[in-house]
Amino acid sequence: MLWISAGEGIPEAFANAGLDGFAVEFAPGVPEASEHVRRSRVDAVVASFPIPEWTPTEVLEELQCAGHRVPIIVVDPEAGPRDAARMAKTGAYEVLGAGFEPADLRSALEDAIQESASQASEAQCSDEPWRHALVGFSQAFQDVIRMVRLVGNRRSTVLITGETGTGKEMVARALHLAGPRGRLPMVSVCCSALPENLLEAELFGHVRGAFTGAINQRIGRFEQASGSTIFLDEIGDMPLDLQSKLLRVLQEREFQRLGSSETIRADVRVIAATNADLLEKVREGRFREDLYYRLNVVPIHMPPLRARGGDVAALTRHFTQKVCTLENIPLKQISREALDRLAAYSWPGNVRQLENSVERAVILSGTRPTLYPSDFPLAGGRVRQRIEHEATPLVQVPDGGLDFDQTVGQIARSILEQALRKTNGNKKLAADMLGLKRTTLAAKLRSLEGGGMDPDDLSGDFVHSA
Repeated sequence: MLWISAGEGIPEAFANAGLDGFAVEFAPGVPEASEHVRRSRVDAVVASFPIPEWTPTEVLEELQCAGHRVPIIVVDPEAGPRDAARMAKTGAYEVLGAGFEPADLRSALEDAIQESASQASEAQCSDEPWRHALVGFSQAFQDVIRMVRLVGNRRSTVLITGETGTGKEMVARALHLAGPRGRLPMVSVCCSALPENLLEAELFGHVRGAFTGAINQRIGRFEQASGSTIFLDEIGDMPLDLQSKLLRVLQEREFQRLGSSETIRADVRVIAATNADLLEKVREGRFREDLYYRLNVVPIHMPPLRARGGDVAALTRHFTQKVCTLENIPLKQISREALDRLAAYSWPGNVRQLENSVERAVILSGTRPTLYPSDFPLAGGRVRQRIEHEATPLVQVPDGGLDFDQTVGQIARSILEQALRKTNGNKKLAADMLGLKRTTLAAKLRSLEGGGMDPDDLSGDFVHSA
């Protein structure tokens, strides 16, 4: 990201804003920043005011003239709701104005960079249709995408490794679609789903009378996949006797149906996947070493979800949109608190577990338009330290007791104030954010006005009645 300020570094106020992990470059002035945006790739720009001789609007206009659609975050402690609304119309991605917390900057940067990357990814998907199903912007996942791009249109055998639920079959389909074989369906076989005798017949087919119950001739999966791709999932569970026959297919691209001496040739690309350590199986004598090297021509390792940086938020939004589309319901939003909670979870079941969690949250949240942390019960995994404070009671009851009604009123007032500020005073949006009807929110505002909260003071003329 590019930081514009009057100083030469990050202001002291942001020292504890949690900006570790961001590559920060500094521009001493707006002209230098504009030139930097013109000639270099920048994920986001932070304009920290005051900047001598420049207003926020002038900075936004200057940077937009640079010709790149880079998200711009304005940090201006003097900016009120009206200023924020005006800057948003001028092109600011987000305005951190009066009363903002320095830690809000990290959230704004993460959202801006992710949205920018998502837009770039969507543009690239128009040229690479196979990209649609591969969601993620972390370096670990970009390495996988790079491998798919390099070998997708080749016929080389690929071995995909990784934990259960990491998306190995999704990558296999992307490899298939990225090449000329994508015009035909990919044929999939799970090697752990059938006993040895049935698996051999499934792969290579059989003639009538080849074994008890073989009353008709059957075309095997390798024959069905001629001219296309066959995906052998859980290849580590294939029986040893059958491994030798698969080895011949990989070497000669030919096989025989069970009960037949006729040799059948098939132009098949093989993609295999496993969650097992095949080299360990080789050492134990449970997997053929020569087959391992035949399969491992191009290795692709799928990283676990816990190692994919900020991909949880992108995947959560992707799965939410997918479920809402399939169920024909309005698209639901995910609160920042829910995304933070999901990002801090270890996801032992990886992407598959996240997808199931999102589907459950969307369905069980009913007509509520926003998903909150309570919609995602996280069991059977580990939540990292940064959300462990959630176990601490929201309110500590002192030994001398407290005024229950007054305390509840203070909490309610704080929640309503936050919602109104985040929506620039739009009561309808604030009500949606809190899962309330607009009339209910209005009634709560009126009941709290006597306690020192005047909602009109929060946003002036920008409190919308809609």
